[in-house]
This record gives sequence, structure tokens and C-alpha cells, in this order.
Amino acid sequence: MTNGIRGTLDRRIREHYDDVLILSSMVEQAITGSVQSLQNRDLTSAREIYDNDVKVNNKRYEIEEKTLTTVATQQPAARDLRVLSSVLDIAGELERIGDYAKGIARITIRLGKEAPLKTLHRIPKMAGLTADMLHRAVSSFVELDEETARAIPDEDDKVDELYNALYREILDIMFEDKSTVDRATFHLWVSHNLERAADRVTNICERTVFTVTGNHIEFDRSDDESGEF
Repeated sequence: MTNGIRGTLDRRIREHYDDVLILSSMVEQAITGSVQSLQNRDLTSAREIYDNDVKVNNKRYEIEEKTLTTVATQQPAARDLRVLSSVLDIAGELERIGDYAKGIARITIRLGKEAPLKTLHRIPKMAGLTADMLHRAVSSFVELDEETARAIPDEDDKVDELYNALYREILDIMFEDKSTVDRATFHLWVSHNLERAADRVTNICERTVFTVTGNHIEFDRSDDESGEF
């Protein structure tokens, strides 16, 4: 590979990293914003997040098109191909997390102005943990920080603990007061979306380890891959 091609490829890869960071920021804001709109019963904000999902999708497609063009035109070596294939994969994971945020916004719209359940305090904690994990996971990919990428998935246990506690508490509420069943079910869906989003963050960490080492690994976690609500 000539110096000219190498320089162009390095510049293109930096641009791809920048695009992933932009998409990650969009998704992170969607996750935290969707839960804030649920807390505040802010239907205007929820509709905006719901509608803005198309921007997340379009950014993902833009990343795919640009990355495939780089693969086709810049003669990437093996390490470069790992980076570029991971860009494609992580863009897909981010788009899916954006779908979970859209699902939460949809639930907020369906709930309307109904009063939240007393258990709602656990949902913002889940959202905060998930958004923080996401931010650091994407940073670890851009910085090729294998150590951080390996450490973050352990934090998914905290999200799972909150989800399990919320699940049990909401079931108790439904049994005690049948009038809460619809609201309680919606809150379960929200927490499920957040738990799934945290699992997607783990996928990003796996891709980072692959990018750095060339080895495919899978961190321990639940095999449940239910769809978005």
C-alpha cells in the first residue's frame, strides 16, 4: 500500500469513527430523553423522540454506505477490515438501541397523562446506567481500548438486578390492584427495552475486543433476545 493510499485510508477510518460517535450520541440522547418524557408525562418530547428515530436510521444507512465505499476503494489490510466491519456492526447495534428508545416514547404516548406507578424510580436508574455504559463502550471502540471493553459488560448485572427487582414489584402491584394492570404492563415493557439496550452495549464491547485482537468472544449474559415493545 502506497503512502498516499494509506493516508487516505487512515483519514477515512477517522471519519468513520466520528460518524459512529455522532450516531452513538443521538441514541444516548434518545434513551435518556425517552425516559425523561415518561417521568414528566411530556407527550410533546415523546413524539419528537419517536419521530426522530428516522434520523437515527438514516445516519446508520449513511455509515453503511460510506464504509462499504471505503472497503471497495481503499485496499484495506486485515486490521483495517476488522475496524470497518466493526463499524458496520456497531452502527447496527446503535440503530437497534434507538429502536428501544422509540419504543419507550411510543409507550409514553400510549400512557398519556395517566399517573405513574410508584416503582417508576428504578426506570431512570436503568436508563442512566445503560446510557453511561453505551457512552463508554463506543469510546472504547474508537480508542481501541480492549481493557475497558472487557470491563463494561460486568456492569450489565446492575441493570439486570434493577430489572428483576422492578419486575417482581410490579407483579405485586398488579396482584394487589387490578386497576393498575395496564400501566404496570407498560412499565414492564419500558424496563425490558432498557435491559435489552444494555445487552446491545455488551455486543459493542465484543466487537471492540474483536477489532483489537481478531478474536471472537462472547460475554456471559442472558440468551433472551425478545423483540422491541
